[in-house]
Amino acid sequence: MVVQTNTADIEEQPEPDVRVCFIGDSFVAGVGDARHLGWAGRLAAHSHAQGQALTSYNLGIRRDTSADILRRFQVECTPRLPFGSHAGVVLSFGVNDTMNESGISRVETEASISHLRELLKQLSKAGWPVLIAGPPAVDDESHNERVVALDTLLEAECARHSVPYVSVVRQLQGHDVWRREVREGDGAHPGAAGYDVLATLLRPAWDNWLVALQAERSRK
Repeated sequence: MVVQTNTADIEEQPEPDVRVCFIGDSFVAGVGDARHLGWAGRLAAHSHAQGQALTSYNLGIRRDTSADILRRFQVECTPRLPFGSHAGVVLSFGVNDTMNESGISRVETEASISHLRELLKQLSKAGWPVLIAGPPAVDDESHNERVVALDTLLEAECARHSVPYVSVVRQLQGHDVWRREVREGDGAHPGAAGYDVLATLLRPAWDNWLVALQAERSRK
């Protein structure tokens, strides 16, 4: 007996409405990249090329610290991550927190960790899964020491909250392409090849996180 299937009765499942806000500092914004993609744009483009549709929003602002991000992320992310979407946030900060001005860091270490803790609390309450990219290296070894110290504490705090964190500063400190482009640039930001390096370091965690985000129930 042959059973005929009426194709009109088979509903095609629409692709999930995946939306991601990249929020952070000038490295998120991609300062120095002649292609105007930065690492955030490269990750989104990579996913599109792999057939993973998403809408991405770059919310990077130059000189932003963890305090600045904490003040603005809710008002900027809320209209971009509506109910009914598979919504997530990629967060990155740290270089500006550890920048010395008048002999002191712009944000004290304890305050940076407190800001991260509050960000994670509010992100969880909003129902937005988060991926955190650690701060990169710059062309100043004393500054890099402070970045490394903060990076270790940020990673430990994320582990306590079971939040994925990608540390990149040590790898970038020893990467010839990154260091050369930063040195030849403004001392902090690389060019396109440097952002290629950083995106490659972040890509495995990003791929895993995005798959999980797509599988999450949409925010109703």
